[in-house]
Amino acid sequence: MRHFDQELKELRDGILTMAGIAEEMIDLTSQALAERSAAKVEQVQGMDRTLDEWELRLDRLCVDLLALRSPAARDLRLIASSLKIVPELERIGDHCCNIARRATYVHPTILPAGLLERLAQETRAMVRWAVDSFIGSDAGLARSVIQADDSVDELYGSIYRKLLQLMLADPLCIERASHLILVIKNWERIADEATNIAEEVLFILEGRNAKHTYLQNSSAPLDSE
Repeated sequence: MRHFDQELKELRDGILTMAGIAEEMIDLTSQALAERSAAKVEQVQGMDRTLDEWELRLDRLCVDLLALRSPAARDLRLIASSLKIVPELERIGDHCCNIARRATYVHPTILPAGLLERLAQETRAMVRWAVDSFIGSDAGLARSVIQADDSVDELYGSIYRKLLQLMLADPLCIERASHLILVIKNWERIADEATNIAEEVLFILEGRNAKHTYLQNSSAPLDSE
């Protein structure tokens, strides 16, 4: 049992390491956009490789734990959800790379001041809350992440419509607006990854699948402690 507990700690610590890398990548990506910094773009891309390496390492650990330790109840939920959380963190890194690669092409000045930064900040907050909900086993905070996704979706839709209007009004804006559409889509996808992580935290804590709740409002928890 002592070895199993140590392996679970290794899994948790690994997820927190991945989360820290992903959050740093988000910050660097925001800076790369604001500064149009090629050096910070390279930093983001280099960190993505580290995130990929961690994904493979933790994936193997989860499979070994399931195959060799026969976990039950909450430990089983932790491992099963980790198999989903780890790829979500890796995908956050991928989206950061997608944004950063456009840093030198993006002209946010065609948008109202601060709008793009606000989308990045709200997305960053969701990732932070999702990680904190995992660290602190905080179901309330996890639910706050899920609720915040609606606000990010609304902001994304608002910016998207503004960019479409700009392209229709001035064909010379099409290239610049197209880069921005790809940027905001990737921010919105990072918010979705944060939401998915929060849903897995709720599954770990409560044994109830938080996805597609309209299909399962009457369902009972999968197991009890």
